[in-house]
Amino acid sequence: VCGDPDAAGRLAERLGGHPAQRDEDGADADSPLSVVLGGTPLDDLPRDAARGAVLVQDKDPMLLSGTLGELLDVPASGHVDATKALAAAQCDDVLAALAQASVDDSGDPMRTHITERGRSLSGGQRQRLALARSLVADPEVLVLDEPTSAVDAHTEARIADGLREIRTGRTTVVLTSSPLLLDRAEQVVFLHEGKVVAEATHRELLHSHPAYRAVVTRETDTEPAMSTGMTEETA
Repeated sequence: VCGDPDAAGRLAERLGGHPAQRDEDGADADSPLSVVLGGTPLDDLPRDAARGAVLVQDKDPMLLSGTLGELLDVPASGHVDATKALAAAQCDDVLAALAQASVDDSGDPMRTHITERGRSLSGGQRQRLALARSLVADPEVLVLDEPTSAVDAHTEARIADGLREIRTGRTTVVLTSSPLLLDRAEQVVFLHEGKVVAEATHRELLHSHPAYRAVVTRETDTEPAMSTGMTEETA
């Protein structure tokens, strides 16, 4: 469990190949090692290649102004179409709302315009559309930082199932404190002060690690901490 949300954000950035942040003296913090992808340090790859292989969706993903079709028109592998991605991200209600808002009476949600930053949508709707966009891209490694923080538990459970199914054969790293997402993860990595202190399934850690249980189930009076869950399929 990463008890510091800022540290979780920095971890997501490093997993995405971003340079290590500097400390107050301007020096690299402990000269962290590069993330290794397929035996090659990510820092050694051309930037475009690294960005194509690893995609990071942060906690507050931005939606640019345009139609839904334009939003989902991103560099992609071609293996995941928009329909499958939207279904996995549980966007049925979003599609229905966009269809009703169609300005040309076509009823086609893909042609409906979305305002800048998705202001016409709720927080949960924006979050799910951003997830669908990431799923369409279908990167070799997808890093998601709290991808379901704005949705209800029922929707979150279905997203967890959809995410696991659609990302089969790929690697997905999820930074989350959600028991529903962690329960679907093949492996959970528990961090403390930047170091891995435990590695197991969510249920195994609940029974064997009191500190992990305290964070995930909110059993303490301290500020809820961020945990790091990892699901990994054969890449």
